[in-house]
Amino acid sequence: MDLAELIGLRPVPCGGLLVALTRRCPMSCAHCSTGSSLSVSEEPDSGQLLRFIGSFGTEDRPEVVMLTGGEPLLLPELAARLAGLARAKGSRVALLSGMFFARGGRVPERTMRAITALDHFSASLDVHHEREVPRADVLSALRAVLDAGVPASIHLTGAGADDPYLADVVADVRRVFGTGMPLLVNEVRPLGRAARLALPTPPGPDGSRAAPCALAAWPVVAFDGTVAACCNQWTVDRRPVPPHLRLGHIADDDWPAVRARSLGSPVLRMLRAVGPRRLHERYESEPAPAGYCRSCHALADRPEVLAGAARDAGGRVGALLDRLSTDQQLAAGPAALVRRMGCARYAHLVESPPPDEPPTAGGPAVGGERPGGAGPQPGVEPFPHAARPLPPAAVVDPLPLIESLPGEKRSCR
Repeated sequence: MDLAELIGLRPVPCGGLLVALTRRCPMSCAHCSTGSSLSVSEEPDSGQLLRFIGSFGTEDRPEVVMLTGGEPLLLPELAARLAGLARAKGSRVALLSGMFFARGGRVPERTMRAITALDHFSASLDVHHEREVPRADVLSALRAVLDAGVPASIHLTGAGADDPYLADVVADVRRVFGTGMPLLVNEVRPLGRAARLALPTPPGPDGSRAAPCALAAWPVVAFDGTVAACCNQWTVDRRPVPPHLRLGHIADDDWPAVRARSLGSPVLRMLRAVGPRRLHERYESEPAPAGYCRSCHALADRPEVLAGAARDAGGRVGALLDRLSTDQQLAAGPAALVRRMGCARYAHLVESPPPDEPPTAGGPAVGGERPGGAGPQPGVEPFPHAARPLPPAAVVDPLPLIESLPGEKRSCR
């Protein structure tokens, strides 16, 4: 499984499951959005987690399970067991690691056994990680992973599109791997320990146009076993989870129940189709709170918006809106998703070019400079922050479809 396919599945409702195996991490990066360290021990109950993954059906399983942390390879045997359970049901499994084990450029045997149980391995790399594990050691370890037959990628984080560190790393990766190592390039955002390092998140799109939220597509098993609908770090960490974003708990619910709640929720359908600020604009007279993700969290206190979403997206029309938005984003491709949610200048690197295409190092992606909006930060998942609107040619606002139908047709099941 390559990186482009993994990222390409991100807008598919329940096409993936994110699992935070542990908040523990042996590194102490200044930009960590999860507040991870070896002094914290929060992690889901392993028995409950194994039962939850074991509840996948061959027809309803997620296409991919992504194991994250903290540092998931502090629990290599559990990671391998979960991978085996998921793969037995037809899911593929990816893992994102901070590469603490790679000092000296070698992969310990215990760690390699877990890695070879995967379908994709991703290494997190940035200036903070390099202070603890040299870049050359990380690249050497990635060569060993490739030699073991496991597809690999790099999740690279910088201070912004103009950060010279990003251009330097991209050139270095191209020198070592040619075009055979795709990269997902993100920007630090002000969450967790990074709150003092990064600029405030830009406000993102207003409510005048659709801005689909792909982050509400994949359920997330958080560090305490709660299953959330969104991987935004505020949602993962803060309790209680806003009711419209809480899908259950692995102690009480299996995958079919979580999947049914995600796919059937009218408000999640609308979030995935048009985004939270468009919902506020449509269903209430008061302005939405500032910020894309904050306006989503605020829905818990806006009953008129939730009622409007339930009225218009509770039946087959809501399912159709969900599908139309997903199809549009799939057609746009993985690089388009990264241009919206990652570092736009480097979005093209998520896809490995054909062998005869010359490598590039930090050149602008097709479509020019990034539009205004929020980007991601290191955390539970590659894209834990706000979305930008798709380019006008790539998205059609589905709300006029609802308005064209009589009220009784909107809720028809």
